[in-house]
Formats: sequence, C-alpha cells, structure tokens
Amino acid sequence: MANDSRPGNRKVLRTVLYVVGGLFLLLQYPLWFGSGGAVAVWQLNREIAAQQAENAKLRERNNTLDAEVKDLKQGSAAIEERARTELGMVKKGEAFFQIVVPPDNTAPKKSQ
Repeated sequence: MANDSRPGNRKVLRTVLYVVGGLFLLLQYPLWFGSGGAVAVWQLNREIAAQQAENAKLRERNNTLDAEVKDLKQGSAAIEERARTELGMVKKGEAFFQIVVPPDNTAPKKSQ
C-alpha cells in the first residue's frame, strides 16, 4: 500500500499543480487580451455602435438634401425662397425694408 501523504509526493503534486495553473493562465492571456480577445471585441463593438450612430445622422442629412434637390428641380417656389433668404433678392415692384438694430449700450463701461 502506497502512502501518498509523504512530504516528497506532496511537493511533487504541488509543483505539478503550480505548473498546470501557470500554463492555464498563459493560455487565458490571449483569450482576454490578445488581438481577437474579449477586450478587443468589446472595443470593436463600441466603435461599431459609434459608427452606426454617425451613419444614421449622415443618412438623415442626405435625405434632407435629397428632398431639397428634388424640390429645387420641380418647382420655382423653392428657388425663389432660397434667392430671397440667401441672396437678399426682391421681385419687381416690391419694396425692401431693412431694420437696423442699434448696438447694445446697456453693458457697463470699464473705467480707466
């Protein structure tokens, strides 16, 4: 009958356990921190979500611009509105009034 409680056997088993545990940790490192590891996947998921949000904003802007282009191609009302607001144009027979607001003089002046 073999007695496994001898100090030499315990020492060998403990050493084997440490070696196996160390190998296990070495194999786990690439899983968590390697190029295809959990941390990299988590970071990529965050980047994907940010890019999808940006794409949604750009898609909405493109839809607005597309609608404006269609409106400009189809009717003259949009062209007229744009000429009035952006270029300050007026039709024949219209009177143009410009209201000038005086600068704000209510701010206290610095005394020197």
